Amino acid sequence: MDRSSLFQLIQEQLDPDNTGFIAVENFTSLVEHHELQLDPSKLDMLLALVQSNEEGQVCYQELIELMSSKRSSSFRRAIANGRRTLQREILLDETGLGLYKRFVRYVAYEILPCETDRRWYFHQNRLCPPPVFIAIVTIVQIIVFMCYGIMLNKWVLQTYQPDFMKSPLVYHPGHRAQVWRFFSYMFMHVGLEQLGFNALLQLMIGVPLEMVHGILRISLLYMAGVLAGSLTVSITDMRAPVVGGSGGVYALCSAHLANVVMNWAGMRCPYKLLRMILALVCMSSEVGRAVWLRFSPPLPSSGPQPSFMAHLSGAVVGISMGLLILRSYEESLQKQCSWWVIIFSFITFLLFAIFWNIFAYELLGVQIPPPP
Repeated sequence: MDRSSLFQLIQEQLDPDNTGFIAVENFTSLVEHHELQLDPSKLDMLLALVQSNEEGQVCYQELIELMSSKRSSSFRRAIANGRRTLQREILLDETGLGLYKRFVRYVAYEILPCETDRRWYFHQNRLCPPPVFIAIVTIVQIIVFMCYGIMLNKWVLQTYQPDFMKSPLVYHPGHRAQVWRFFSYMFMHVGLEQLGFNALLQLMIGVPLEMVHGILRISLLYMAGVLAGSLTVSITDMRAPVVGGSGGVYALCSAHLANVVMNWAGMRCPYKLLRMILALVCMSSEVGRAVWLRFSPPLPSSGPQPSFMAHLSGAVVGISMGLLILRSYEESLQKQCSWWVIIFSFITFLLFAIFWNIFAYELLGVQIPPPP
């Protein structure tokens, strides 16, 4: 029996009057004897949903959404109703796991704050689609850096080379009419130290986040941080160029760190306080290095060095948009009012930045360094 046939059977036999509710006794019998193959945790949740219901009925729409793995608030209600049943087994007690499943369990404990969420993710996780977005971005960044390193014969402070700033990927205020530069600057880096820091963070944090929350949500968060970074620089540091993927990296990191802090008691990742302190120290040091290079360049240069404002705006995107995404595991973002408030705010900022870039430079008489 396929899933659609089961849904039709449920509606025709157990809810013929289309009331939207099913009697618990009838539903229990159907679940225990049906032929549909379900993930163990999903079957546990269905039984827990029935057994803990005090009204003697099950909501048909909630059942359909749960069995279809749709992201909705009914997921939270279902696991909340079945919490006593589902927590009898702890995911760490699972034995005989292969290497990949042990890694999935590790990711579950690194990212998710609730045991029921971790069990759900562990049992429904599939290799398809793989977490390819962060991996592809990192590979492209490394390839671009290697190409310019070989061409310039320079691996640190590449921005002091005129040929580096001539790249069509760098954001430069003199080339802001070339819209792709507001995104493509994320593939260029000041030097090996910035590339190493960004690549390490986005692989260590971004890949697990993408495994849990999916490619669409994490790529949206990363690219929103990148776009916010270049737009913020164009408003607050109008003479400066921008390079590096720090806007996207800080969006991911700040979202994850904020989620860990807000769910401190539920997070089971080892040494979380030490790792939190280490991450904050590293991120602050990177911002400090960027500020130093911007205002006190160690070498003579022909123009302003890349701005540090992309780091800060990426962190703001992570704490706002990113935190909501990470707190909405298996829930629909479109049904949350706060999601639309954040989207409206981001679009408002985007429109303001567009008008600023069109009119403000001329009105304020900003002396832009000649583009290379």
